[in-house]
Amino acid sequence: MTKTAFVDTFARDNLPPRSQWPDLRFDLPELQYPDRLNAAVELLDANVRGANADRTAVITPKERLTYRELLDRVDRIAHVIVDELGCVPGSRVLLRGPNDATMFASWLAVVKAGCIAVTTMPLLRVKELTDVVSKARVHAAICQAGLAADLESTRERCPDLERIVYYGADAPQRTSLERAAAGKPASFKAVDTASDDVCMIAFTSGTTGVPKGTMHFHRDVLAVCDTFSKHTLQPNSGDIFCGTPPLAFTYGLGGALLFPLRAGAAALQLEKSSPELLLEAIAKYKATVCFTAPTMYRALTPLAGDADISTLKKCVSAGEALPSATRAAWKDATGIDIIDGIGSTEMLHIFIGASGADIRAGSTGKAVPGFTACVLDDDGKPAKPGVVGRLAVKGPTGCRYLADERQKTYVVDGWNLTGDAYSMDEDGYFWYQARTDDMIISAGNNIAGPEVEFALLAHAAVLECAVVGVPDVQRGTIVKAYVVLREGSRGTLEMTKELQDHVKATIAPYKYPRVVEFVSELPRTATGKLQRFKLREEAVR
Repeated sequence: MTKTAFVDTFARDNLPPRSQWPDLRFDLPELQYPDRLNAAVELLDANVRGANADRTAVITPKERLTYRELLDRVDRIAHVIVDELGCVPGSRVLLRGPNDATMFASWLAVVKAGCIAVTTMPLLRVKELTDVVSKARVHAAICQAGLAADLESTRERCPDLERIVYYGADAPQRTSLERAAAGKPASFKAVDTASDDVCMIAFTSGTTGVPKGTMHFHRDVLAVCDTFSKHTLQPNSGDIFCGTPPLAFTYGLGGALLFPLRAGAAALQLEKSSPELLLEAIAKYKATVCFTAPTMYRALTPLAGDADISTLKKCVSAGEALPSATRAAWKDATGIDIIDGIGSTEMLHIFIGASGADIRAGSTGKAVPGFTACVLDDDGKPAKPGVVGRLAVKGPTGCRYLADERQKTYVVDGWNLTGDAYSMDEDGYFWYQARTDDMIISAGNNIAGPEVEFALLAHAAVLECAVVGVPDVQRGTIVKAYVVLREGSRGTLEMTKELQDHVKATIAPYKYPRVVEFVSELPRTATGKLQRFKLREEAVR
């Protein structure tokens, strides 16, 4: 590692031992980053020095900022971080707010000041915030005033959290970010950080119930732009990005901030993200690129015909598996083939995907340029084509947990093991089977829960569903489906049989759900990921 710029070395001190790091690959010319690098400078200042100073950088329903205006705001906030919050290079700064211009600028300001951004979901409550603040030893925070109550309660429990500034119309004057920033200089000299200094700690969304802090370097932030975005998404400065994932979700950070800035494009920030509001925003602001999850595409599809989304050219899906039925329905409604992808908080963003002519229906795609991936068999060796095993990946980014023993199970023999079961065909396309803990073994048969879910989702009455394995005396485990029906459909015995027969007719009959429970909603994380572990816990009570 190169000489750090950190004064507060907590993050560096709590990196895993180098022996537990994954193998890192920098095979592409664009991945040859210098030893000294500040990601915020490369994303923002470089645009202002170049041809994009007066191009639109950020759009919200309340304002538009050019790259020059965004730089002014970022630099003033950076002064607040140093002068008012008392931060030094290496300090962790918690960011709490919706996708808006202030959160956008604050993330860049934290990084430019040589500090470490710890961005949190607006929906997190005191228990979850306390876990994050305690584990990351957060010193200071920037928070939207409307979200103050839970953060103040968190501060009472966390002595390290000494200073908070609030923003928005309801922010108290004495702690107002806007007031403090207005009195600061409009220029800030970026901290001379090392390319391998930590610039962000992203916490996993807790699909297994226990979130982990993942640490990413300045060069990592640029690497995801120069791999997936550059080679698969291929944006340009005329694009306008939109989407629903929050900035605290690394999928959202890429689509809503990193990728548009790296391309000199515009980023539309939406505080609320219902299907209707998203379609209205695409029409009003003429968005060209959309990032969201399969669940949202499914909800958008029946509404798309009544909205003017003619400017929309590219749609990206990640966060969970994209059902073939959802992809096909969206293309029928809009003419757009969804760019599917798999990424992880540990890898920062998407590392397998495909676009354009490379899209193959039902497949997630191929390894993104800059990454290599394979499927490992039970012996930890690369599996033959068509064999289901554990997905393994290497690239310019990789898992580095913050003081967490689970580092040893995520990184094995230099590979990042994502926890996904996949097969790979002879052409290098990857085919999703399940999360490794979603594979159900019933009477000796391997049943991938998502496969049953996809079959159920193809039924016109099903809005959402989740499939888990539950204990059974005779079969060891049986398939149980939790189903949310569309409006107008009823959860009757007749509907149960209809859905079971539909699954039997769609996939191998032994995979059908022997138990169906109708529910009003499914448990999800703040990022929208399904929490199957909660359903498993409920099923065995």
